[in-house]
Amino acid sequence: MHASKACCEDKVLEIEKLSIVLPSGADRALAIKDVSFSVKSGSTLCLVGESGSGKSVIGQAVAGLLPQTLHCLKQSSIRLGGRNLLSLDECAWRRIRGREIGMVFQEPMTALNPLMPVGQQIAEVYRSHGLRLRKAEVRDRVEGLLERVGIKDPARISKSYTFRMSGGQRQRAMIAMAVAMKPKVLIADEPTTALDVTTQRQVLDLLADLQAETRMALIFITHDFGIVADIADEVAVMESGNLVEFGSKEDVLARAQHRYTRKLLAAVPRLHEHKASVAERSTPVLEVRGLSKTYGVATSIFRRQDMRVLNDVNFKVCKGEVVALVGESGSGKSTIAKCLTRLTSIDTGSIRLDGADMLSLKGEALMKLRRKVQIVFQDPYGSLNPRQKIVDAVSAGPIAQGVASREARELAEHLLTIVGLGRNALDRYPHEFSGGQRQRIGIARALAAKPEV
Repeated sequence: MHASKACCEDKVLEIEKLSIVLPSGADRALAIKDVSFSVKSGSTLCLVGESGSGKSVIGQAVAGLLPQTLHCLKQSSIRLGGRNLLSLDECAWRRIRGREIGMVFQEPMTALNPLMPVGQQIAEVYRSHGLRLRKAEVRDRVEGLLERVGIKDPARISKSYTFRMSGGQRQRAMIAMAVAMKPKVLIADEPTTALDVTTQRQVLDLLADLQAETRMALIFITHDFGIVADIADEVAVMESGNLVEFGSKEDVLARAQHRYTRKLLAAVPRLHEHKASVAERSTPVLEVRGLSKTYGVATSIFRRQDMRVLNDVNFKVCKGEVVALVGESGSGKSTIAKCLTRLTSIDTGSIRLDGADMLSLKGEALMKLRRKVQIVFQDPYGSLNPRQKIVDAVSAGPIAQGVASREARELAEHLLTIVGLGRNALDRYPHEFSGGQRQRIGIARALAAKPEV
């Protein structure tokens, strides 16, 4: 599909007949199929669609970051300022990437270097583009950028490693790095997916402020129609590599033409809709009492300070019931999940599963009970072994519980089909999937153990 053309003088980026071929095979399958659209200076285009629809692949192509296994067909063109970016060599791309095109990745923990303080990573943008600045000037620019993106105490954060930062801080640092050279085009690949709603609002406001200052074009990749309704000027809907609908936000959201767009809109959760509970109001399957947890946080090389994360938490879960743990980043939600799965110790309290005290069990007894509580992790890429095929990742749990390998493989195939991936996913590796597809794999892996919680 070809999107309607914007005014020529306003267009900063033009994509024409973009087709991207998947790794060579007899069928020469296309990841992206003859996609055309343009983005105007100062406007926001939201790319929406399900996981695996091709949104991130388009973003990678625009930034010159396509994997070596993918390549564009000859008739494809991506024009920035009259230049066809697809004809550039890597040396020319390095001059454009960061200076004229910036990118904010979906998973900042994996995109940032864990061995380098974040301030040095931002400063590297200036060095790589040949800015001859004194050390003090670089430090002031970096700290000014961090402050601009809403990070408190930028002098301390600039010296921090990524594992000492929250998800919101890492995402802000990546935005600072992406806009350091005030690019003409910024590609934001689901930058708010893993953030709480308060931090998400702050990040969206930040992007809007930066856009107003620099008139950059923003390509925002998302599956969240709430964000689309909030920030989009135009919307492009992707399905299986095809651009099936393109138009203004008002037209697409209120007068969707394509059946796939209408299907996506119908699937958006409504805040005030309520489904009847199927909980069995009997003895709780899981009961948490007086749960408390303290972490030791290093304040310097020689000093540590205790930080209370959980304080006298109590709740119970009955069969068939859904209990939602809600709160901002750092409120203790993930720590509770780690306590329930015995992935971290607790200070005081009790966790009873089917009446058994989980905290008193060890060895084989703990292993048997542990199967009943499974977890879907927040970061699917970090929780999957990059060297392990998907079939092995999903079937490992049942095999550890004594299920025969053949039966475990059949179960893995069945679960992957249920989550919308199918048998084609079995012999592939995590890096061959999108972020949303990896999350589906994480769900299949958790369900493979047939947990009670």
